[in-house]
Amino acid sequence: MTQIPLPELALVALVGASSSGKSTFAAQHFGPSEVLSSDHFRALVSGSEHTLDANAAAFDSLFYVAAKRLERGLLTVIDATSVRPDDRRRLVDLARAHDVLPVAIVLDLPRGVLEARHEARGDRPFNAAVIGRQQTELRRTLRGMGKEGFRHVWTLRTSEDVEAAQVTRVPLYTNKKHLHGPFDFIGDVHGCLAELRELLMELGYVLDENQVTPPPGRTAVFVGDLVDRGPDSAGVLRLVMGMVASGAALCVPGNHDEKLKRALDGKAVKALHGLDATLAQLDEAGPEVRAQVRTFIDGLVSHLVLDDGKVVVAHAGLPEKYQGRSSGRVRSFALYGDVDGSTDDLGLPVRRDWAAEYRGAAHVVYGHTPVGQARWVNRTIDIDTGCAFGGALTALRYPEMELVSVPAHAQYAVPARPLEMMQEPGGETFDLAEFLQPGRIETRSFGGVLLRAGERAAAVETFSRYGVDPGWCLYLPPTMSPVETSARPEFLEHPDEALAYFRGQGVAQVVCEEKHMGSRALLVLTRDDAVARQRFGVEGLGSIYTRTGRPFFKPAWEADVLTRAREAATHAGLWDRLNTDWLLLDAEILPWSLKAEELIKAQYAAVGAAGNATLPAAVQALKAAQARGVAVGEWLPRTQERAADLALYRGAYRAYVRRVAGPQNVQIRPFHLLASEGQVHDGQDHLWHLTTLGALADADATLFGRTAHRSVMLGTPDEAEAAAWWHELTAQGSEGMVVKPLAFRPEQRQGQPAVKVRGREYLRIIYGPEYTRPEHLARLKARALGAKRARATREFHLGLEGLHRFTEHAATGRVHECVLGVLALESNPIDVRL
Repeated sequence: MTQIPLPELALVALVGASSSGKSTFAAQHFGPSEVLSSDHFRALVSGSEHTLDANAAAFDSLFYVAAKRLERGLLTVIDATSVRPDDRRRLVDLARAHDVLPVAIVLDLPRGVLEARHEARGDRPFNAAVIGRQQTELRRTLRGMGKEGFRHVWTLRTSEDVEAAQVTRVPLYTNKKHLHGPFDFIGDVHGCLAELRELLMELGYVLDENQVTPPPGRTAVFVGDLVDRGPDSAGVLRLVMGMVASGAALCVPGNHDEKLKRALDGKAVKALHGLDATLAQLDEAGPEVRAQVRTFIDGLVSHLVLDDGKVVVAHAGLPEKYQGRSSGRVRSFALYGDVDGSTDDLGLPVRRDWAAEYRGAAHVVYGHTPVGQARWVNRTIDIDTGCAFGGALTALRYPEMELVSVPAHAQYAVPARPLEMMQEPGGETFDLAEFLQPGRIETRSFGGVLLRAGERAAAVETFSRYGVDPGWCLYLPPTMSPVETSARPEFLEHPDEALAYFRGQGVAQVVCEEKHMGSRALLVLTRDDAVARQRFGVEGLGSIYTRTGRPFFKPAWEADVLTRAREAATHAGLWDRLNTDWLLLDAEILPWSLKAEELIKAQYAAVGAAGNATLPAAVQALKAAQARGVAVGEWLPRTQERAADLALYRGAYRAYVRRVAGPQNVQIRPFHLLASEGQVHDGQDHLWHLTTLGALADADATLFGRTAHRSVMLGTPDEAEAAAWWHELTAQGSEGMVVKPLAFRPEQRQGQPAVKVRGREYLRIIYGPEYTRPEHLARLKARALGAKRARATREFHLGLEGLHRFTEHAATGRVHECVLGVLALESNPIDVRL
């Protein structure tokens, strides 16, 4: 029995003369979509698989499809004779072009078997002599197939061999997706043994000489460059080799490690940058240790794909197209980065900043280029903080995304340029021309959100004129759709329809929150001023801005509120609880009149004053006329009704007007803790958000208030209690309530994240004093909500995508693409009363 351990991602050449059984073998061992047959493609391009003059077109088509499959990382089998080296060379070149392994399965059956099969088939338009020539060519070149570039060649020489062959799929050496961590990624050690031991202990590893015991469940992952420059490369190798052998660690090679292996192999290398000291230490350790080190480095693979593909580690980083691939090009990139062979004025290799263009789904952890501090760009992080140069040795704890560093004990080597200058630009520039092009913004939770050019331009104009410093603006909240029109004759909106909507969405539990009549605001809080500079690239305490990205307060007021909010977060213990130095809160700021004073004066109060100047007088005049015997008919009761409606209208907006002498009169009612370092809290339910944020009210009840809420199990008496609570709230002058599924993210992609149910009297402000008259209410009940709901859904998912990009350290332009996308959707007019 021949075992064929096939790499899981490969270009498989089925090689053999006509009638050797390649197609039958392919059908037995591979899926129909995996096999590309030359016969099939001849039929596609000519109508018959026997049209030999269509070979060129058939193979062009076959190779085009094969290339598309390999681009997508799919194993591909080529079923063609491929008996000539020139034919096989094209296959090897195709595999190399897509950085996959070329392998061959050769069916070299006896000539008599082939001729008998050919005779039995009777459908081949050529004689048996062709088979003889094919077999002769194959056997003449078979022994050299390994030198042609095929990584593996399996040869089956009899029908029995073919029948007994067992094909298994074998993961690539780089595929460690089944390892889920947690991991501690450790940057370039460069012979700094004392610092490595100190860092491991800081991470919770127990060291007994060279025996290392990791914290339960954790694994160290070294990003390479274990040797050179520092004082004890041999000691580092002994420690790391022992950890890898015991299963306490994984390791990928660095360029210095690779150079050491070449030296140990006797290759001509220049013993520079500390390699001479490393070799001397290994010479002192003896030939057995040298052999162990050589074997260890030789066994390291270019990169590792971990945790179901969520994280990749490579010494110099790796773009998405190379992840999980295997070729010399992939290994070279993983070892040396994106180099073009040129050098700068200091003689250092010029490296293109691949991370600035990275758009992959996996986090990439790497080193190689020393930086002053760990550098996040687009879900990639460089953790080589130049320990040998007097910097620090840094580890990234995953999935916590927490950095742990220990300072270098000394400067063991002098860098070619100061360490601070080695930090490369992060690709932070926002490309305005690119953003203004119409197209989709891709989100992970919803798919593509289409934005037209005019919408994009409107967003840029608005934000550029009125927005806060872009460094602070990492999120804009979605609009909120009202509930469906109520079936009750006296109500435009009622909780019944909100609860019914979510029942129809398959939601089992909702949270009803009091809707504060305030102004929506986002609060970015930082633990200290250094966080603002390091994480947001901005000087300041933080920022408070409106739902359209404008500053909420004047600077002095904002500084006062942010200072008190920062203190409240400290007293509440949120920094330590969430392991973060910054927070993003979604809130209402009260009173409404703080931001809406001009609107109240110009619109609501003006209507109230005009009506109050005429309607009471009209009522008195009509009463006087009636007393004189004038038949006023319906005029008097109608005018009295209008006056009563006006009084309700004036009372409705006045309930939300309060004098604000200074920031001490402001109150914040937060309801979403949207994000903190490394986390978007969309996986937490709304009760978690409200409970967590309640700690701020406990810490400073003057500045922060709790949001009253009820948890409702749908289809139970809870529904009636929720409706009764709404009636109670609105009777007391509350705006109403917001109904949300318990989960932050809707279960259905098109589902609403929340709907608002506004009170009967609050709606009088929106629709006018007399909106409750039957003729007006009947007209308003015909309102259409489709556009509002579609916008709310798209804005919700765009906002979340921007938050995820920010917490993943994407370039600022990638975050602002989503922020401005929300603002772009707001540029199209929809009935503002909804």
